[in-house]
Amino acid sequence: MGMMGEEKYKAFDYHIRSLSSSARDSNFANDPSLLNSVKSLCDLCRSEKSEDLIARVYPHLNRIFQRCLSSTSQSQTSNGPLLLAILQFFLDFGDVVLHDADPNLRTFFKSCLSCEFADPIVAEATLDFLNANKKKLSSSFPTLLPQFFPLLLKLIAWNGEKLEKSFCRVFPGLISQGSFLPLFPSIVDLPILVVALEKVEKSSGSLVGSSIASIQKSTAPEMLLALMDEAYTGSTIGDGGAESESEDSSTMAVADPFFLELLKDENDGLAERHWASPAVAAALQAAVSMPMSDRLKQALRMTPRLFDMYTAIAIREVNDSLICALVPLLMTRYSNLFPEKLFLYEVQKRIIELMLAAFNRSPSFIALLKKPIVDRLGEAYDCPAKTELALQLCWAIGEHGGGGEAHKDAARELFESLELLLYENLSSSRLGLRESALGSDSAKSRKSSQSRLLCFVVTAIAKLATYHRELLPRARVSLTKVARSRISDARVWKRARDYLGLMNEPGICLSILGPCESPSNGMQKPGTVNWSEGGTKMISHLPFYLLGAQEGAPHDFSFRDVLPGR
Repeated sequence: MGMMGEEKYKAFDYHIRSLSSSARDSNFANDPSLLNSVKSLCDLCRSEKSEDLIARVYPHLNRIFQRCLSSTSQSQTSNGPLLLAILQFFLDFGDVVLHDADPNLRTFFKSCLSCEFADPIVAEATLDFLNANKKKLSSSFPTLLPQFFPLLLKLIAWNGEKLEKSFCRVFPGLISQGSFLPLFPSIVDLPILVVALEKVEKSSGSLVGSSIASIQKSTAPEMLLALMDEAYTGSTIGDGGAESESEDSSTMAVADPFFLELLKDENDGLAERHWASPAVAAALQAAVSMPMSDRLKQALRMTPRLFDMYTAIAIREVNDSLICALVPLLMTRYSNLFPEKLFLYEVQKRIIELMLAAFNRSPSFIALLKKPIVDRLGEAYDCPAKTELALQLCWAIGEHGGGGEAHKDAARELFESLELLLYENLSSSRLGLRESALGSDSAKSRKSSQSRLLCFVVTAIAKLATYHRELLPRARVSLTKVARSRISDARVWKRARDYLGLMNEPGICLSILGPCESPSNGMQKPGTVNWSEGGTKMISHLPFYLLGAQEGAPHDFSFRDVLPGR
């Protein structure tokens, strides 16, 4: 044993014999001393730094690891902590014994964690293990966590806020080129994942000890076969009619393809989630109308915080191609979320912020994504959420000149979509703004919402035409129609009239409605004020029309004198 002291040698010999005898015992997994022996041997190998010790320990641990996995389904107690302790040995000393831990790590996720994620002890130990080995995992096994992020989301969805801090430290490791896009819908669907898990528990018993797939297979083989038939042949599952046991069970059966997609353990790419199904909407509405479980309430609170982390990483680290591919997903999911009011507000606000940040980072996205943007503008009347999304898109189109100077064709197509939206709004039959129709509060709210949308459309048209001068004649026609209209809200036609007046003064119009910087060369356009430098600019940098009633020589004033203080 070389330099190892006699006491340490005795301890080493004792634990080695313990491992050897445990490996021969058919009931070894239930022996509480086994975990202690594994940890003690790991500590001895770490402190002594002896390759001979490591080589003697390794065969025993490798044998026990394989036996643990084979007995997972029959064991009455969890093997998770023991497997994690052995995995720690493989990570620490794999280079010494030439052992690749990748298959062991993946097997642990597939065979152990998939069955025991609902066990709070295993869940906490797993997160502790992943945090302790973050650097090793990211450098040597970079695809591990991105592959199993759905399983880790099930873990946090079921165990809740008590493990949130630990999970958040692991979270950045879940993001990679292949997981970035499918991770977004999985995060915003965390509350729905809780609903699905609770339904499985209600119908099949405890989630600990069996994988979701095996539970579903054993309790409802006919349903699973029907779902597979629907997925691969396109045939539909019958609605059950009079034979259905209850409204809840029939609803769950039809909605199951959606829930099965949520309940998967591994990342298999970006899959379509069947939000269009009436059964899905009914199942989610039922979850909201009934008293919510504490687990569901925690998921509703955690989701916005996880989305904040996702957004920060997206803006800081993710390349433009993935961000561009994410934007259509953001637009699609904006109106398809768990129907709880506060949750909707928090998540929709963050979706808009991420989308606008993407456009601000790369204005050309607006031109590249003109098709999905035009589609969203066409859905502006479907529901209040889609109206708000269309409004934000109108702002982005105008703010970024439809994608910039290099995208004149796309800007023209976007301009035409704005025109169409404007003319539809001006139709009293479309808006429902006749005086006789304004008796109810809902009609007044609808009128206010659509007037707000119109204001944004009018502004976007004016800004787009200021950026692309060839669109000015069409913009004048559109704004004139609005200014002469009296069926719209007065705020709308007055705004159109003001923009028409600005267009008669091109320099002033460019200063107010034009972009601050030219995307092509970064130079500030003539007559445009960079307001962020207001405290240092002299009055000579001000366009003359802003001086108003100020008196005295130009050099007597700075921006602070002209602009009202806050």
